[in-house]
Amino acid sequence: MKGITDEPQYSVSLLDGGTALSDVINNHIEEQTLSEKSAFFVADLGAIMRQHVRWRTHMPQIRPYYAVRCNSSPAVIEVLAALGSGFTCSNKSELELVQSHGIPSEDIIYSGVCKQVSHIKYTAKNGIDLLVCDNEAELRKISRCHPNAKLLLQVSTEACNPDDEMGMTFGCSLKDCRRLLESAKELGVQVVGVRSHISSTCDDDQVYSHAISDARCVFDMGEEVGFSMNILDIGGGFSGSETQLEMINCAVMSMVDLYFPSGVSIIAEPGSFFVSTAFTLAVNIISKAVMARDCQDQKQSKLSPNEEPEFQYYMNEGVYGSFSSKLSETVIATPSVHKNASLDLPVFSSSLWGPSGDDLDQVVDHCLLPELHTGDWLLFPQAGAYTLGQPLFPPTDSTPPPVHYVISSRDWVEMQDVGVTSETTMKYFLWIPYFLGSCQTEAALSVPA
Repeated sequence: MKGITDEPQYSVSLLDGGTALSDVINNHIEEQTLSEKSAFFVADLGAIMRQHVRWRTHMPQIRPYYAVRCNSSPAVIEVLAALGSGFTCSNKSELELVQSHGIPSEDIIYSGVCKQVSHIKYTAKNGIDLLVCDNEAELRKISRCHPNAKLLLQVSTEACNPDDEMGMTFGCSLKDCRRLLESAKELGVQVVGVRSHISSTCDDDQVYSHAISDARCVFDMGEEVGFSMNILDIGGGFSGSETQLEMINCAVMSMVDLYFPSGVSIIAEPGSFFVSTAFTLAVNIISKAVMARDCQDQKQSKLSPNEEPEFQYYMNEGVYGSFSSKLSETVIATPSVHKNASLDLPVFSSSLWGPSGDDLDQVVDHCLLPELHTGDWLLFPQAGAYTLGQPLFPPTDSTPPPVHYVISSRDWVEMQDVGVTSETTMKYFLWIPYFLGSCQTEAALSVPA
C-alpha cells in the first residue's frame, strides 16, 4: 500500500498460550539487571483489539476516528487502520505519520483549532479535505489555502461539571454559527457537518442529548444558507468503561432517531479509550530520601526513634518525559511494586519524583508503598495515553523509553475474526514484523498469497 516502507520500524513478539504479559515484563527487567536499568513500555496489541470489539459492540453505528495525539506509536496506527478506524490529526507531523502508513486521505480529519498556513496547504496538496473550524479567522485561512476543504463546524457544548477546571469549552456558540455559515458560503467553502466536544469526566447523558439538539439547529441553519450537511461528530472524551459507552450510545442514538430521521453519518474521536490499558510502563528507582512524616519541609540528618518515616523516591522517568500529562493536572495512579513483597510488610507514606530535581517534577503526590531501594522497579499500568512523546523542557539527555510490542497467538487469531480479513488489509497489517525471544512461541505470521 502507499507509504508503507520495506524496512520494519518495530517488532512484535507473538506469545504462546502459556506466556502472560507479566512474564514479558519480568523478562525485560531481568535483561537489564546488569546494564543501565532503563525505563521501558510493554504494549499488548491484543488489548487494542479488545477495545475495538467493545466499541463495535456498544457503539455499532458510530465510526471511530482515533485521536493520534494520544499515542502515535506506529503499531497502534497500523492495528487501528487494519480494524477500520479513521484518524484525527492535530498537526502536520501527525498527518505525515498517518499518511506514511498508507491511510487514505478520506479517512483523515485535520482537527487542529489554530492551524498554520503551511499545514493547511499540506492538507490541500495531499487531498485531506475534512478540516475542523470554529472561527472566522481560521475560515479565511482555509478558504485561501484549501478552497476545496469540507469543514466540520466545531460547536461548544455545555460543561458537564461547571467546577471542572479541565472541562473547558471549545468551539463557537450557537448564536455565532449562522454568521460563520454565511461567511463560509460567501467564501465558497463547503460545510459538511458539526463537531462537538464533551469531557471524558462527563457521566450525564443529558449533555449528549443537548449536543445532538444543538447540532440539529446548526444543520437547519446550514440548510437555510445552502449547505447539505451529513456528518455528526460527537468528538472525544471516552473513559473506556462499557457503562459509559452504553450510556453514550443510548443517549446519542435516541436523539439521532428523533432529530435526524433521514439518517446522518455519525463519527467519534476516541483516543485513550483504545490505548490506555494496552501499555504498561516500567520505571526504576534511582534514588531515595527519608524524612519525618510531619516534617517534610525541615531538613534533618536522621529520624528520632518515635518518628514515622516518609519516603521520597526518584525514578528515571518524570513529568518532563513519560508523565507529562501530570503537568495538565492528570492524576497518575499509584504503581505496583515489581518484586515478591510479603503482604504483611509495613507500608509508608511515599511520594514519587522524576529525575530532574525540579520542584514540578512530582509524579505521585502521595501513596502508600513498602520501603523501596535504589534499583527496585515500579509498574504503571494503563500508561498508553499521552506518555510516548519526546522529552519536554527542561532538556534531558534521555530519549523516550523503548516500546516492546506483544500479542498473544489467541488475540492474533481473534483480530482476524473481527475485521482483519481482506487481502489488502491483511497485507497492510502484516507489515508488522515479529521476532522470537525467550518469551515467544516459534510461530510465523504469513501474508496470504
